[in-house]
Amino acid sequence: MANERKALEQAIYDALRTVKDPDLNKDIVSLNFIKDLKIDDGKVSFAIELTTPACPVKKEMEQWAREAVMGVSGVREVQIRMTSSVSRGMAGADKQGIPGVKNIVAVGSGKGGVGKSTVTVNLAIALARTGASVGLLDADIYGPNIPLMMGIEGRPHAIDDRIQTLSNYGVRVMSMGFLTSDDTPLIWRGPMLHSVIQQFLHQVDWGELDYLLIDLPPGTGDVQLSLTQTVPLMGAVIVSTPQDVALQDARKAILMFRQVRVEILGIVENMSYFQCPNCSERTPIFSHGGGAATAARFDVPFLGEVPLNVALREGGDTGKPIVAADPSSPVAQAFAQIAERVAAQVSITNINNANQMIID
Repeated sequence: MANERKALEQAIYDALRTVKDPDLNKDIVSLNFIKDLKIDDGKVSFAIELTTPACPVKKEMEQWAREAVMGVSGVREVQIRMTSSVSRGMAGADKQGIPGVKNIVAVGSGKGGVGKSTVTVNLAIALARTGASVGLLDADIYGPNIPLMMGIEGRPHAIDDRIQTLSNYGVRVMSMGFLTSDDTPLIWRGPMLHSVIQQFLHQVDWGELDYLLIDLPPGTGDVQLSLTQTVPLMGAVIVSTPQDVALQDARKAILMFRQVRVEILGIVENMSYFQCPNCSERTPIFSHGGGAATAARFDVPFLGEVPLNVALREGGDTGKPIVAADPSSPVAQAFAQIAERVAAQVSITNINNANQMIID
């Protein structure tokens, strides 16, 4: 009897090896996704633990696994639980991490005016809507717009010398905008910037986070260097608009991150086109396709296009980002797909880094 059970269990695992994660390009048994396998008189139950709740093929993978196991002789019923445990970043192990934070992802651009903060805010909310725990650090010290865009007012307080984040839309937020009045200019030199960034990273109670997104200021200056030199960034997302002048600076941002050995998770093309609300005709106001072409040139993922949209701008001005205010809209769906692709790239990068450490 024990031998029959063992043979059935082996047959089930063999069947599940035919099911592959399309992003990680490995079967779900080798990836150790199968948990808590139980067999009882032909009834089989197990969990599939994915590396992110944002997996775009979650339902398909469940169906593939069910069909594979139902094809095993002796199986008459299959119950599957879909769960997730976001993988932890392995990059920068020589740098001080943030307790409880699994992955620190920078969102940068080579220049201002490309909608980087808008993309970051909606990306954070889109990730949170998948069930992930998400934080957002506004590192644009000179122009901290995240509180306005996230619809958050008030000042953070401290508990046991730990600054508490403020939250909205399921995202924990910290920003210099909470600590200054709306029109107060900050005239700081590099060492002061470095100090406040360190405080926001290591003296803030971020809690348990799957992803901490850092909205960087434009360019490749002091804040970027402070982060890359002291924090284990597992990757960076580059935001650009399609025209050549923006893409030229985006390429500089890519090269800057590569010089400091930060993985490029991909490029987002913002303001990719304008779609007429009446006739649905698309107009490439700032050109089109430059983001995808740049991604291909530098061999990095292209994460998606975000159209130029009045509701997207209004959402930022009113503190009601479009992903939260109108999640079924085409623009919000574009951000949902970008969030899925970012999460996939985080998982791929973490697994590749883990495998490389084993080889080394």
